[in-house]
Amino acid sequence: MTAPLLYPAIDLRDGRVVRLRQGDYARETVYGDDAAAVARRFVEEGATWIHVVDLDAARTGRGANRSIIAAIVAAVDGRAAVQVGGGVRTLDDARALAEAGVSRVVMGSAAVTEPELVPAVAAAVPVAVGLDHRAGRLSVHGWARTTAMTVDDALARFPDAAAFVITDIDRDGELGGPDVDGLRAAVEAVDVPVIASGGVGDLDDVCALAAIEGLHGIITGRALYERRFTVADALAALAVTT
Repeated sequence: MTAPLLYPAIDLRDGRVVRLRQGDYARETVYGDDAAAVARRFVEEGATWIHVVDLDAARTGRGANRSIIAAIVAAVDGRAAVQVGGGVRTLDDARALAEAGVSRVVMGSAAVTEPELVPAVAAAVPVAVGLDHRAGRLSVHGWARTTAMTVDDALARFPDAAAFVITDIDRDGELGGPDVDGLRAAVEAVDVPVIASGGVGDLDDVCALAAIEGLHGIITGRALYERRFTVADALAALAVTT
């Protein structure tokens, strides 16, 4: 069985590296102001992908952190690929990120509300569809609004997706463990690669996700910043598990 890829996360707000708890902008922890240095450290420890979220753009639709995203891409300098989500709402948004060197964009709200955008963007740059949910129902616009669409509905709607990033909002930033059963069901339902997000708190959680046959990737953020494990630790655990 092939080990899932590790996607260390860098969330940006007002130019700083932060983490939110359950997507709540009022529950923010700041971890630094040099995102490029953070990305460089992750890659030096072995990461081959970096997952970036522009929280400002997710909330407002304006890509205020794009110069920082470009700096992250430059910092990893071909040693790792960068995928970026948050506020990717138009073809122009996606093109601007692709021109900055981003390898894949993540479309969440726009994909859910305007699914016809996904194939148009996918013609310009690979698209991961972000399925951010509470109890299986998708949330949009910075997780501020819950829709009637379910994760199961969405998995069947995006044949042009390069991947699905599935985030359990209630677990995000809580370090309480991922939704292993729900993620296993998603992996079994589609041929598109599935990337798990939300809830990873320790290496046992990493190993539990790695046991899902066919899972493509694991996003982890707060656990890294709180020094529960390092990128190198997680990669070593994944190598042993699989």
